[in-house]
Amino acid sequence: MSSYFEADLFRFLTRLKRNNKREWFLAHKDEYEKYARGPAIRFIGDFSAHLSEITPYLMAYPRSSRGSLFRIYRDTRFSADKRPYKTNVAMRFSHRGKDVHSPGFYLHLEPGGCFAACGLWHPEPPTLLKVRTAIVDRVEQWRKVRHLVNWDDASKLSRPPRGFPADHEFVEDLKLRDIGSAVSFTDKQVCSPKFMTTFARSCRKMSPLAVFLSEAVGLKF
Repeated sequence: MSSYFEADLFRFLTRLKRNNKREWFLAHKDEYEKYARGPAIRFIGDFSAHLSEITPYLMAYPRSSRGSLFRIYRDTRFSADKRPYKTNVAMRFSHRGKDVHSPGFYLHLEPGGCFAACGLWHPEPPTLLKVRTAIVDRVEQWRKVRHLVNWDDASKLSRPPRGFPADHEFVEDLKLRDIGSAVSFTDKQVCSPKFMTTFARSCRKMSPLAVFLSEAVGLKF
């Protein structure tokens, strides 16, 4: 069994970070295709079988565009940071017909910062309201999955959200504006022939939280 990703992926991303310019990227685009996009598309395609064993409601699309692989190009239209390229490789496995903000799985590959994640990042207010309501209405179910919530960079309200009790058992959870779980990987793990199994196992570990969040927003899992 061969590896999907090589150490050359991380070397390429490190160099791209130092040379984040269109001219440099075009001169090294063959490296992007060989070490990043190509392996990622193959990984996504092969992960589909593992994903179907976890849930039939999340999709893996091994396409070069409008699929599970995020574009390497940054959207700089509304950003002061005009660097044209992302310096990571990212994949999403979302509910059919839903975008990245549905509670599916996410894989992030970056030198020294690889991880899998599951949850809701910056959800719209109506979506967040549904999750908070579910926490209050299904206390016992939430109690069983909340230990999985570990996003250190999650944003949080300073006070309980309006309409929710300030003395609720899980008031600190109700303050969260981002809710999710993450599992970190070393670069060496990502380059191992066992990484597909490692990633699938991580998704299974996080799936109870995905079930809760999906049901909270009216999606099946």
